[in-house]
Amino acid sequence: MTNEILDSELVLNPDGSIYHLGLQPEQVATTILTVGDPGRVPLVSKHFDRIEHKVSKREFVTHTGFIGKKRLTVVSTGIGPDNIDIVVNEMDALHNINLKSRRIKTHPVQLNFIRIGTSGGMQPDIEPGQIVASRFAIGMDNLLYYYNRKISDKELELEEAFYDFCEDIHLPVKTYFAIPQWPNINIPPEVKQGITLTCPGFYGPQSRSLRASAKSPHLLDFLVNFKHDSLAITNLEMESAAIFGLANLLGHRALALNTILANRIKGTFLSDYQSAVENLIRQTLDWIDAS
Repeated sequence: MTNEILDSELVLNPDGSIYHLGLQPEQVATTILTVGDPGRVPLVSKHFDRIEHKVSKREFVTHTGFIGKKRLTVVSTGIGPDNIDIVVNEMDALHNINLKSRRIKTHPVQLNFIRIGTSGGMQPDIEPGQIVASRFAIGMDNLLYYYNRKISDKELELEEAFYDFCEDIHLPVKTYFAIPQWPNINIPPEVKQGITLTCPGFYGPQSRSLRASAKSPHLLDFLVNFKHDSLAITNLEMESAAIFGLANLLGHRALALNTILANRIKGTFLSDYQSAVENLIRQTLDWIDAS
């Protein structure tokens, strides 16, 4: 009897690197910053004091280096929860599976996933350019339903509250709920905290209609009034719930910090969004460095 993971399940490249990310175990840190856009990776790593590794494969660009004595990896995920499934699982494998023996290590390594993202605001008082930290996430995608997972009491409370609130409307999908354990980073009290809604797409799933009409065009107008533990749905995007859910499943910590580019309730969009992204990057790295 063997505990080896089959070649078809743990897929490696000819050089022994993990399949999609193209990384070797020594090329990644235990604190992993995720960004969507591959072009955003150098915007983060330019603040590193030194860079050890640069690896690029498909949409996954990875830089690993140091800020002071803290070793960090920044990786682009592309867009959507399907890519999060790849990044979180492969980052976990790089730390917790011996790629040569194809066996799970006895003593698991706990990782810190920190999303540096962009998002749409869901409250009238959240202005474009503001930073939001996700305390809870509601997944409107179906990723976590493909995994066996234990739902915590707090997640069950959130689920019950949400479905009670939505009792009289038709939700387009079955949702899941993820409450992460935050990394040991001191987020300033002035940073808005709330609930993040994660969708599997940008248009119909986020109630946008161009030529194809959305099935639930008024869903956001309804959900803006939901609250749990005095927290409202502050923003919506396409990755955080998947990161939180998989991190919980694998025993990791996770945090999502998003800069708001649009206010979906007011219908406004930040024209100079590059400056807002740069501000979020600098702030996040400062908070990590100070922790």
